[in-house]
Amino acid sequence: MLHFENDYNKGAHPALLQALVETNDEGLSGYGTDVYTESAIEKIRQACDCPQAQITFLTGGTQTNQVVINSMLASYEGVVAAEAGHISVHEAGAIEFSGHKVLTLPHENGKISAADVRQLLVDFYADGNREHMVFPGMVYISHPTEYGTLYSKSELEELSALCREYKIPLFLDGARLGYGLAAKDTDVDLPTIAKLVDVFYIGGTKMGALMGEAIVFMQNNEPKHFTPIVKQHGALLAKGRLNGVQFDRFFTENLYFELGQHAVDLAEELKVILEEKGFEFYLKSPTNQQFVIVENEQLTELTEKGIVYGFWEKYDDSRTVICFATSWSTTREELEELKNRL
Repeated sequence: MLHFENDYNKGAHPALLQALVETNDEGLSGYGTDVYTESAIEKIRQACDCPQAQITFLTGGTQTNQVVINSMLASYEGVVAAEAGHISVHEAGAIEFSGHKVLTLPHENGKISAADVRQLLVDFYADGNREHMVFPGMVYISHPTEYGTLYSKSELEELSALCREYKIPLFLDGARLGYGLAAKDTDVDLPTIAKLVDVFYIGGTKMGALMGEAIVFMQNNEPKHFTPIVKQHGALLAKGRLNGVQFDRFFTENLYFELGQHAVDLAEELKVILEEKGFEFYLKSPTNQQFVIVENEQLTELTEKGIVYGFWEKYDDSRTVICFATSWSTTREELEELKNRL
């Protein structure tokens, strides 16, 4: 089988596994108080050019989104997100389960605009019945978005300025951040994100870790007593070393950035293959996921050829949007074999 359905279909990058093996017999303190976690925190602070950043490691993206949003919002507040945002569609109501409504906005290829967010806020505060409504208490975006698209620096600046005007946090979901940072024409890097958002996370699960996400609070704004809040969500890992060791290795010798670059370079080659084979693009992503439109009967053909793709959405009654994703683990040999089978 050729696996192109997502960027987490293989275990872990060998360098991270080796780091775990090499440290396996060391006796270390728990709950993220070990020396490797401390080292990882310092390296991430340096990469963000933000020495005051407060950093906590969790194990998965949905868990991270829920903990961050629930810990930063008051009970009567909700979070503004794109209709296609991960917290809106693919997290099984995890945010609502924690007591906070997701307030959705239309999107353009996964992105929301500052103008639309402003209109939502203006309309809310002009509503005479607002005391009976869910208050917009945070803006959530993902970078890359669900469609593999990216915010520009100017778009982030507009959202950041708006959120600071209304005194609500801007939260950036970075589950695939490494692939976004490696995109060819992006003008957004880690220090830029650190300056413009209030909290974000650096994804590890989709970047070659066994599991792990690094939450980064930028403005000395980590919620009070954040550790017990994390524990209340069942998210505090006793063997915190597992995340600490992996992220320490990620941010040694630029490994995290190199893995992102590898996937994006191969995604560019994947685009060429899909074009040569006559696929119609739903959109051409600058990152590692590519979305194409296929006839429904072709889905069976792909499966028969041993090609594993990702279902995305129904396009119309006879066609479906599917995703081909490269990752830290994709090889050129796999791309060549995909080309042959297509």
